[in-house]
Amino acid sequence: MRIAVLTGGSTPERDVAFAGAAQVVAALRQLGHEVTTVDTTAGQLSADDEARLLVSAVGREPPAEDELRRLEKLELGPALVALPAVRDADLVFPVLHGEQGEGGALQALLELAGVPYAGSGPLGSALAMDKDVAKHLFRAASVPTPDWRMWPVEPAAAAADLGLPLVVKPVKAGSTVGLTIVRDAGNIEAAVRVALAHDDEVMLETFLPGREFTVGILGERALAVGEIIPSHEIFDYECKYTPGLCREVFPAEIPDRLAGQLREAALAAHKALKLRDFSRVDFRVTPSGTMGCLEANTLPGVTRMSLFPQSAAAVGIDFPGLCEAVVRLALARTRRGNKVQS
Repeated sequence: MRIAVLTGGSTPERDVAFAGAAQVVAALRQLGHEVTTVDTTAGQLSADDEARLLVSAVGREPPAEDELRRLEKLELGPALVALPAVRDADLVFPVLHGEQGEGGALQALLELAGVPYAGSGPLGSALAMDKDVAKHLFRAASVPTPDWRMWPVEPAAAAADLGLPLVVKPVKAGSTVGLTIVRDAGNIEAAVRVALAHDDEVMLETFLPGREFTVGILGERALAVGEIIPSHEIFDYECKYTPGLCREVFPAEIPDRLAGQLREAALAAHKALKLRDFSRVDFRVTPSGTMGCLEANTLPGVTRMSLFPQSAAAVGIDFPGLCEAVVRLALARTRRGNKVQS
């Protein structure tokens, strides 16, 4: 099968995308597929480009803003689907992160071009990327989520409503880029400025102390619950991608009842956002047992340190098997859609 892996991009998670693509490309080739790799800023990668860019290691910090601005000007946009590697593919497998890859525009472009692809559609992608909208849908589906307010809001009023500490974060960014835990209302505006460097919308959210959990979703199945135990207070960019700074336990060492509740809530969140094929849903649980859904990831990380593959491995699905399952889910869905249209 001809599969085009889309990766790279011009978001702060560019290096994460390349690291994930390195794993996916190797697995798909191992399975016998004909795989081409396409950077959305540079087009199809040569063998030399792959050797240089598709490395499993991710730096401690995202790429510099100046470099991201330069890359953003190189984004192929609609020209992407005119590339033979994309246009003639039996399936596109996106390994992209941030709004450009997960926000729905790429998915809409592929659909307009009639190119089959893995993962959630334009609507589900957009709903999950916008954390404000997603939290409203979580509440409507009875999935608990921490209270929040959208900026602008009076800092003292936000602190009174949400409590301290609180979290300030961009609405449409991933890997905790631009996120700050604020302990004093006087520091809220400074934290907002940090978040605004990454997005034009900012959210203030109640901070839930306690343990952090994640659940992978594959098709209509909730996979294993995992616990994330970072060396920092939160599971930030450095902890996510620096070996030794975080311990991840799959399956989580928690009572069966809590594990079942987390899996049930994860699947409900996945469905509430109209996601498909695969996702990963993140939670925090306080010492008193209060559960809060933080977000759903439509294109979860697939690096060698990523949580989604670990969630699958804990239920007996190895990485090549996971990639093949995603491919089969996407193709089955595409075939069903073609039958309905005909």
